[in-house]
Amino acid sequence: MGQPVIHFEILGKDAARTQQYYSELFGWEIQPLPFENPTQYGTIERDDNTNAEGVGIGGGVGGAPDGHSGHVTFYVEVPDVAAALTKVESLGGTRTMGPDQVPGGPVIGHFRDPDGNTVGVVQAE
Repeated sequence: MGQPVIHFEILGKDAARTQQYYSELFGWEIQPLPFENPTQYGTIERDDNTNAEGVGIGGGVGGAPDGHSGHVTFYVEVPDVAAALTKVESLGGTRTMGPDQVPGGPVIGHFRDPDGNTVGVVQAE
């Protein structure tokens, strides 16, 4: 059995504009994080983002850090972020972030695959 995609994020140059766009486009209820964050990142809870059969995942929408143009990333749940990032490198990918502890949240990391696509990994709780 494979490891599931459990989260997505969309970061744009202007957090408010990006959140409004996706909220209007898909009907997403984007909730601000319960602590101050410079990217104005907000979350879409999985329970508010499923179809009639219960299929769907949660995600986040916000602003890209200063100087970045933004990106769309999906996150795969792994047992150990550090081990996953080591495997990424052994297979020809490049670690770009992590492992890092999200305040009040999970351990995450980012990498680029050999073609340059950014993918996230999140440690199973």
